[in-house]
Amino acid sequence: MISRILVLLALLLSNAVSAADFPIGYLQLQDDARYSGKRTFAQYLMQPLGRPYAGAEVALKESKFHGSAVGAEFKLQQVKGKDTADLLAQVESLSKQGVQFFVVDTPAATLAELAAATKGKDLLLLNISAREDSLRQAQCQAHLLHLIPNYAMLTDALTQYLKVRKWNEALLLHGGSDEDLQLTAAFERSAKRYGVEIDEKRPFELSNDPRHRDQNNVALLTADADYDVIFVADTHGEFARNVPYQSIKPQLVVGSEGLAPAAWHWAWERHGAPQLEKRFEKHAGRPMRDVDWAAWMAVKAIAEAVQRTASTDFAKLREHLLSDAFILDGFKGKRSNFRPWDRQLRQPILLGTHNWVVERLPLDGFLHQTNNLDTLGFDERDSQCKF
Repeated sequence: MISRILVLLALLLSNAVSAADFPIGYLQLQDDARYSGKRTFAQYLMQPLGRPYAGAEVALKESKFHGSAVGAEFKLQQVKGKDTADLLAQVESLSKQGVQFFVVDTPAATLAELAAATKGKDLLLLNISAREDSLRQAQCQAHLLHLIPNYAMLTDALTQYLKVRKWNEALLLHGGSDEDLQLTAAFERSAKRYGVEIDEKRPFELSNDPRHRDQNNVALLTADADYDVIFVADTHGEFARNVPYQSIKPQLVVGSEGLAPAAWHWAWERHGAPQLEKRFEKHAGRPMRDVDWAAWMAVKAIAEAVQRTASTDFAKLREHLLSDAFILDGFKGKRSNFRPWDRQLRQPILLGTHNWVVERLPLDGFLHQTNNLDTLGFDERDSQCKF
């Protein structure tokens, strides 16, 4: 017995000494407006507190054991590009060096261009920050995997809760940015899916121009309507923070303020979440947000595939990641894997305020014929994705 243990230790030490690098690319824009201080001062739960690279670094520390059996040592290769063309050139360069997995933190337009330009190549792109539904629908790609939940998943989760609480009528206030309009469309779809009526739909506009008074005054925007809750679609958060306690009727605010859906919340107290939160906060010096969690999950997914397949072969890893056998623990209680029809990661959604998690979705009673997590977002029958 002792001799066997010594042999195993020797093999482990040998692997550790001779471990080959397993590079993981990490792509981001140099000047990404989503992380500008001008946007982050008005925080809400779906907004980042900083670049999510810290989440990938935490996962890298936790994944040292995963590659040991095959003599692989994971390494992050972070690159910043000034535009899509610059990022594509760096992807080409890294691919020649053997990099085939790329964690991508870019806006949706850049990600769509990257995915289209790399179609058919032996690589995988792991999206950690673009929530747009279009990337899972008409702009989907077979080699583009999504760790961050899309707008449809978030609004489905919120609408399930509204339905259970019998808050069946909503006033919809929305901004005019592309992101606001996508979030608005997602909520309209969810409301129709779960039987929540949108009593009125009213646009807002942040402006000091007196001609826009009717579109920036919360009292005026919320008058003369019959509703149980106010849903605000404001992906910048600046207008939404003014809505609570300013409406004509003393109703709850949901969406971009008040009660909000998120992939991660620092106050989630179950399934090992506090331990992950503490590790991240120790490393990054701030709470974890959605994009940080998605970056952590992306690296963990790659490491998990290496461990489970006992291989570093790209074809084997890709096959495992996209199979039903792949299971990933996101510290939210239900195991996650990728939907075969659009490559979106199945996952629970947390519904919370700024300092408390109210509920984890999907709720009991919202059932699906194969996986209840598919009551959130695009089911296979709803999918417009064609690889």
